[in-house]
Amino acid sequence: MYQSISDLLAGRPDASATIKGNRLAPHLSGTVKFYKWAGGTIVKAELVNLPLKATPFGFHVHSGSTCTPSDFSNAGKHYNPTGAPHPAHAGDLPPIFSNNGYGFMVVFTDRFPPGEVINKTVVIHMNADDFKTQPDGGAGERIGCGVIE
Repeated sequence: MYQSISDLLAGRPDASATIKGNRLAPHLSGTVKFYKWAGGTIVKAELVNLPLKATPFGFHVHSGSTCTPSDFSNAGKHYNPTGAPHPAHAGDLPPIFSNNGYGFMVVFTDRFPPGEVINKTVVIHMNADDFKTQPDGGAGERIGCGVIE
């Protein structure tokens, strides 16, 4: 029997990242939390001050360990320890939708446990992932980033 998601999310996460924006989204901020559950991970993202647009934002765990320079290019590529084609990278997550600049999502993935992504990065992209373009889904420029601790 599994612990309820509501009870799990009320507790302390196994890992988390604080998201900061860059020049494309200077006021973007938020948190992404990772909870061990059912042989995988519950990922909870809460973002504020996303750019105001009608389309969703790409959301991935990347392989890098830093959110530098200001374009977040050192955040690395999608986290992909098995060399799978996109969209089967371990770090491929569903897009985040914004409601007046606020984004909230909880999703389960069995592609990694929380401990495996510590010291990796979480990246928010300007465009939604199209789930076909190689190697990154055509999600466009990086607008937010956080290091998972």
